[in-house]
Amino acid sequence: MSDVQIIPFTPAHAAAWAALNEAWLAEGGFAIEAKDRAVIEDPQSTILNAGGRIFIAERGGQAVGCCALMTMDDGGFEVAKMTVSPAARGLGLGRRLLQACETAARAAGAPRLYLETSSTLKPAGALYRSFGFVDLPPRPSPYVRADVFMEKRL
Repeated sequence: MSDVQIIPFTPAHAAAWAALNEAWLAEGGFAIEAKDRAVIEDPQSTILNAGGRIFIAERGGQAVGCCALMTMDDGGFEVAKMTVSPAARGLGLGRRLLQACETAARAAGAPRLYLETSSTLKPAGALYRSFGFVDLPPRPSPYVRADVFMEKRL
């Protein structure tokens, strides 16, 4: 879709970043947990200053989707806070955001992408699996909602 661009986060995106993330959490019936609040309210310190990246899907100058790459201790990146606004769903933006994340992770020499999600988010799980993510055994998580753990080796 040519009228949508995937661009790096700038401070001008802070309000849209927060609104997009609060919206998907509410839509899913999830509480905003402590880790959510930290990355939503201060993406600069919690994600970007730590070596991560945030990508914004922008249509007509308006943010309609987002996704973050958060650094992990093993040199990999956690894919986090991926969402596309309801009005922009079905346009392939989730896949484009994932591709931007994978491209950045490969450029950084990361060995893998990792993510945690909820089994109630069926379209997200299907997208991740179609993109090459495989399921991992359960593990501890800071998120109550997380019951699906996946990775994609790079």
